[in-house]
Amino acid sequence: MKFHVLTVFPEFVRTVFDYGVLRRGVEAGLVEHDVRDLRDYTTDRHRSTDDAPFGGGPGMVMLAEPIFTAVEALRAGHGAGLPLILTSPAGEPFSHEIATELAAGGDFILLCGRYEGVDQRVIDQLVDRQLSLGDYVLSGGELAAMCVIDAVARQLPGVVGNQQSLPEESFAAGLLDWPHYTRPEEFRGMRVPEVLLSGNHARIIGFRQEEALLLTYRRRPGLLDADQLKLAKQLIEKRRQEERSDADADQ
Repeated sequence: MKFHVLTVFPEFVRTVFDYGVLRRGVEAGLVEHDVRDLRDYTTDRHRSTDDAPFGGGPGMVMLAEPIFTAVEALRAGHGAGLPLILTSPAGEPFSHEIATELAAGGDFILLCGRYEGVDQRVIDQLVDRQLSLGDYVLSGGELAAMCVIDAVARQLPGVVGNQQSLPEESFAAGLLDWPHYTRPEEFRGMRVPEVLLSGNHARIIGFRQEEALLLTYRRRPGLLDADQLKLAKQLIEKRRQEERSDADADQ
């Protein structure tokens, strides 16, 4: 899969392909990138990509002309169907489901917004989709684009070394991931849950599923449906009763 990116900071964006999973994807030929400098599509001697907004007000707005020229050049070389995604606080919230959808949909262009945003005519005529990482504002869309690239690339077959880990990650099954432990078994008086040391795979799976449900209930209850909320409350009450029984037995 090839990620096309339009930005005023191309060297910054390219660094995301130099490390970890993405680097291995590039080396394996599974991930490609074409990061282009919007300044290369300007026509004035200052290579301007922004200007003051009509109607006044603070900040600058990214110019329509270099963006149109860059997108048209990309689409001419790769087909008019190459979608354009704008990273913007006004976009739909980016999610695991969207990452999976994009990974299955083929190449696309990411446009990194800056300043007060891009000329509305770019959005009206070129942009196919807007994505937001959350309800906050970044200095520019580059960081958001890099997050989108990483999340999408992970869903491509062969990019992640152990593909079996993907269905168990947070949000893949609609829940947050369960807690993980590694050696030593005891650290500063804190022990790994005994069930994880039991070798009983059925019990381990059940424990992890319960922990994932309870963690989601405590941190992101909005992800749960009515049945899951009910089950989480029942699990909490069950564990409270077990703790009381254990305390009575120790007395």
